[in-house]
Amino acid sequence: MRNDSSPSAPPRTPGTPGPPDTPGDNIDALIASRLLALRQAQDLSLAELAERSGVSKAMISKVERAQSSPTAVLLGRLAAGLGVPLAQLLTQDKGQPQRLRQRAAQEVWRDPEAGYLRRQVAERQAGSGVELVEVELPRSAQVGYPRWSGKPYRQCLWMLEGALRVDYGDERFELAPGDCLDFGVDRPLVFKALGRSGCRYLLVASPE
Repeated sequence: MRNDSSPSAPPRTPGTPGPPDTPGDNIDALIASRLLALRQAQDLSLAELAERSGVSKAMISKVERAQSSPTAVLLGRLAAGLGVPLAQLLTQDKGQPQRLRQRAAQEVWRDPEAGYLRRQVAERQAGSGVELVEVELPRSAQVGYPRWSGKPYRQCLWMLEGALRVDYGDERFELAPGDCLDFGVDRPLVFKALGRSGCRYLLVASPE
């Protein structure tokens, strides 16, 4: 039971500057409110989420108070501990999705350390649960996620530019432009940009 709370495009070369990101203060505040809401919705204490996610109570509290800018790895651990897709920590619940979702309306988030850039191209559909995400990894960047603890879902990755290595549990895959990889969240995942430049790919996520 909860016994605590916290206050509430056109192609380009990967690795080159992209569109303006959501201002840091705004996205940190959004992540803070979403994390707190999702934790409280599951009636989890800080200690319980810390145990599930492997993130310390102190760090979770800092994120919930918008006193820390979380990395993709940390957000992945928190999402895995909550058993929700990463998008639920980075986007607001907006009700009925719009038929046309223009580029300017697509939420963009950049990892403050790795430079990982994530664009929410299509929101998660209420009926199907399908969502579309564009990801850019700078040269040599690496992002890892633990096994999800909640309801599993599938991901289909379509490689657009550059080269990427994906470790899916004990399996390793290297992808070039045009390659497509299907995998789940039932094993630890590591994405690493290969070669002399960054890489760019699309992820389609859907419930199993």
